[in-house]
Amino acid sequence: MAAKLIALLALLALAGCAFVDHRADRREVMAEAAHPPLGRLIEVEGRRVHALVSGTGPDLVLIHGASGNLRDMAFALVDRLDDRYRVIAFDRPGLGYSDPIDPAADDAFTTRADSVATQARLLQAAAAALGAEKPIVLGHSFGGAVAMAWALERPEAIAAVVDIAGATMPWETGLATLYKVNGSALGGATVVPLLTAFAPERLVDETVEAVFAPNPVPEGYADFVGAGLAVRRDSLRVNARQVNGLLPQVTAMRERYATLDLPVEIVHGVADTIVPLEVHSARLAELVPGANLTVLENVGHMPHHVVPDEVVAAIDRAAARAGLR
Repeated sequence: MAAKLIALLALLALAGCAFVDHRADRREVMAEAAHPPLGRLIEVEGRRVHALVSGTGPDLVLIHGASGNLRDMAFALVDRLDDRYRVIAFDRPGLGYSDPIDPAADDAFTTRADSVATQARLLQAAAAALGAEKPIVLGHSFGGAVAMAWALERPEAIAAVVDIAGATMPWETGLATLYKVNGSALGGATVVPLLTAFAPERLVDETVEAVFAPNPVPEGYADFVGAGLAVRRDSLRVNARQVNGLLPQVTAMRERYATLDLPVEIVHGVADTIVPLEVHSARLAELVPGANLTVLENVGHMPHHVVPDEVVAAIDRAAARAGLR
């Protein structure tokens, strides 16, 4: 009798897993159909990289933050800049439509993640493949750490950095529980499929609102950026693992910031509670020789959407300081 009960429970568990996977598959297909690649898919060092290229002029690379994709940059900045820059927006490795660098990153049970240095090196190679040998590199949030890693790893292949609310310095507070769960081996295999299959749209909307707080979400942003792409199983796992692994990386990077010899423009909002100004950009500006910090009152974590003119002005200053304008 006990053996029959165990067998029945096993069958029910398998049926439940099959239902979750089927529903998750369906939602992922719908998200990709609604938000296909905006740009081109290129192969770099055996990895697929999604790049949107627009305009003419000095090369400018845009790198999005955690949970995002290049649509975030396309919504905010590309049309404002491509009249005088050749703008290249990338999906970071493992997010959007770019492949992860580490082949093991597709394993549901792994906790491995591509480092910011590895991401920077791949994106630099992708930029070079597109003809951008020494671009200005702008990074937002987690992308700010990648931009700074690019400056440290490939100093000969970057003209200037524009850091927008970048997570570039060590912090003492813990990460949200969901990052820890989704980035763990057990959570990645069990919790993540449930989130992909059943997370209500309202939860996604509330997450977007929290990222923009205290500022409102721009009209049309949620529909354009494709938040459903971030809720795909691989994207949830990769994003959580990357965020979980960031602290020791920026701790090591901090010791090297003083060696940088290039224009660095930093833009950060006082009301940013996700990547606090006083923890990150204020301290970074003290370490990087010649860094210029622009502090924005009443602005949260998304300055490139809330006050895009301030970000464009920082890009123009970086270009002028680099002798590109």
